[in-house]
Amino acid sequence: MTLFRFTDPVNNNIVERLQGTIRERDKVMRGMDGEITGQDLINGLRIYYNFIRPHMSLNGKTPAEEAGINLKLEGNKWLALIEKAYNNRDEQPK
Repeated sequence: MTLFRFTDPVNNNIVERLQGTIRERDKVMRGMDGEITGQDLINGLRIYYNFIRPHMSLNGKTPAEEAGINLKLEGNKWLALIEKAYNNRDEQPK
């Protein structure tokens, strides 16, 4: 597996985009005073960006699909992903 570093000495667009996304979600949640933590939010965003959200730069595919991981999520993709994880929970490495 090859990992790519998305760094640019000239700009930090990727970090600014992530920070803006977190700020928008934080506004809706009225801060993070409840049960959810910042790490929970980051984990959810990572799952969303990699498995649910299509990317224009990938011709409408998700990064997972581009990597050859096609989960065939239909309809409510969050719910479909949670159901797949739940149904396959016993197959996960421990």
